[in-house]
Amino acid sequence: MRVETIRVGPFQENTHLVVCTGARECVLVDPGAEPDRLLHAVRQSGATLRAIWVTHPHVDHIGAIAGIKRVMDVPVYAHPDGAPLYDEALEQGRAFGLDVEQPPPPDVAMREGDTVRVGKHEFAVIDTPGHAPGHVVIHGHGMAFVGDCLFAGSVGRTDLPLANPADLVRSLERICQLDDSTILYSGHGPATTLGREKESNPFLNGTVRILGGG
Repeated sequence: MRVETIRVGPFQENTHLVVCTGARECVLVDPGAEPDRLLHAVRQSGATLRAIWVTHPHVDHIGAIAGIKRVMDVPVYAHPDGAPLYDEALEQGRAFGLDVEQPPPPDVAMREGDTVRVGKHEFAVIDTPGHAPGHVVIHGHGMAFVGDCLFAGSVGRTDLPLANPADLVRSLERICQLDDSTILYSGHGPATTLGREKESNPFLNGTVRILGGG
């Protein structure tokens, strides 16, 4: 298993290319922008793209889906609760002055209790709303793709449309039940480990409270 993180777009969003080297298959997690660059990374990996996994439907995480599916028509997995944002990607982009192509509807509903697969490897899905409705964490094999729930040293914003601080607090509590050695691949910034964040992240060690989160 190999993970390549590619920072794309004006928000420097992390798109993760997850490669099963044994089966030579891969998935893209949160392709946010620059579809041509992401397609090049897929080709360079030597693996066949099998799916797109969406942790949450903010525009900086889904902005490259349309461009990728035109070339490689793979299924998009996304939580149905995210539809109010996913379906408004074009308008989300305009709010930030960005020209974003509206992605086609998701192909597969992905929610709590589901498993997703790349090659020989399965990952579990847990619902983690708060930063956005329909946010999920995809975890397994000592790693977790946590979207914008949790970052190295910080957590996701809750002042955005449809965000909910109390939900984010509960979602972080669920993430903290994973093994401390779990490598966290976030939507922005460097990878970290859950154990490191429990010790040093002020939102996890009790130093700072999430406003409105109880």
